[in-house]
Formats: sequence, structure tokens, C-alpha cells
Amino acid sequence: GFGVSPKPPSLSPKPPFFVPAGQRMVLVACGPYTTSDSIAYDPLADLVEVIVRDRPDVCVLFGPFLDAKHEQVENCQLLGSFTEVFKLCLKMIIEGTRSAGSQLVFVPSLRDVHHDYVYPQPPFLYPELPKDDKPRVHFVSDPCTLDVD
Repeated sequence: GFGVSPKPPSLSPKPPFFVPAGQRMVLVACGPYTTSDSIAYDPLADLVEVIVRDRPDVCVLFGPFLDAKHEQVENCQLLGSFTEVFKLCLKMIIEGTRSAGSQLVFVPSLRDVHHDYVYPQPPFLYPELPKDDKPRVHFVSDPCTLDVD
């Protein structure tokens, strides 16, 4: 059953994380990556910090990345086009996690305002992806099957 552990949690720092052969650390996150009252991507910046700190092998990031239901999106209060804001979001994630070396998997949402509103959804298009990042950045459809090996 569920219960409270009788011993208090250890306060000693964790040793460095090593992934044994055959095991993978997978981080999964789901948008929106903004707060409800701001289009600033502060929660996304926090997520990027976690990725850099924990260095997961794979990060599966589900949209929405630019939420169609966000008040500032609905009222067209953005400082750029939907596509421009989305691309800035992608750039923030890709460049911000480069040092971690994690594989990034981007999965679209029907609430991504800049993307095709059809189901199944095609992968995002991001032709600006730097050549050096192509081996670790993956754009997939929704639904999709992922094989992490």
C-alpha cells in the first residue's frame, strides 16, 4: 500500500547519475510552456535548466508550444507572427540543451496555433535547424511510435 516512509529523506548530495548499459533516462514534458497570464516562456526556461542539470538521454516534448487557447494568442497580443514565436521557442530549447547532448523529440498538439489543425498531425517543419543539431533533434507526427534504443 501507500504510506509515509519512516526514515527521513537523505540530505546528502546525490552522486553523479550514470546510465547503466541498456537503461535510458527519458524526460517527458507536456505544454503549454507558458503561464496563463504571460506569453513569456519562464516555465520553459526552467525546463531547459532541468535538462542541462540532469542530462537525460532523451527528452520527449509534447505541445502545445504556442497554445491556441492562451489569452494573448486569442487576442493577437504577440510581438511577432505565430510561426516566429514558435521558432523562437524551438531555438530556446535546442540551443539551451546543446551542452546536455540530449536527444530531443518534438510532438505537435492540436492546440499549437501555428501548426496544421488536422489529425493525425504531421511533424513540425523547422528548416532553420542547424546542421550540427540534426542528429539529436527529431520532429515526429501525432500519433507516433518511438523506439528508444
